[in-house]
Amino acid sequence: MTMENAPILTVSGSESGKVDLAPSLFAAPVNEALIHQAVVRQLAGHRLGNADTLTRGQVRGGGKKPWRQKGTGRARQGTRSAPQWKGGGVVFGPHPRGYEQRMPAKMRRAALQGVLSGKADDGALRFVEGFGLDTMGTKAFAERLVAWKAEGKVLVVLAARDPVVERSCRNLREVRVLLADSLNVVDLLEADTIVFTADALARAQEVYG
Repeated sequence: MTMENAPILTVSGSESGKVDLAPSLFAAPVNEALIHQAVVRQLAGHRLGNADTLTRGQVRGGGKKPWRQKGTGRARQGTRSAPQWKGGGVVFGPHPRGYEQRMPAKMRRAALQGVLSGKADDGALRFVEGFGLDTMGTKAFAERLVAWKAEGKVLVVLAARDPVVERSCRNLREVRVLLADSLNVVDLLEADTIVFTADALARAQEVYG
């Protein structure tokens, strides 16, 4: 497979022609530092950040002084809501926050292009005419993956939602389905093989090329 074109496969795995690949998307520089930054940003954005603890001013009780100031031989204490008491407030505990990281759109696009280019260099991309599924069939879907030599973790890229395809691969643990305009670096990196339909390739090159 060259960077200019690649074979497009039928459901049986035979080559039916060539499809043009946009060099900006499949022959871009692979900047590992930029890709790493994009991955960290995406994973950080998935964190909920809803952990919360009570400070000494938020816990219940603590209004009465535990014992008098002097004469007991014990250290002076002002309130049971202080951090050293069981049930007291937490010092420097977590509070709700957002973990989102900003990254310019050009950098995000360059990272995505670098991942796809790296997958192209590794021979991990498959381009197919379609799935040819009129009805749901997990066995038929798996047979197509074998014919296309789509091994390991497979990412199927569609141009639009296809309930038949999505339901056919639902019971295949190593297969994920993603829309062409929703590609992201994490799913692309995790996939051992990426299967594009012809329509999905055109859409991806339109959006990211």
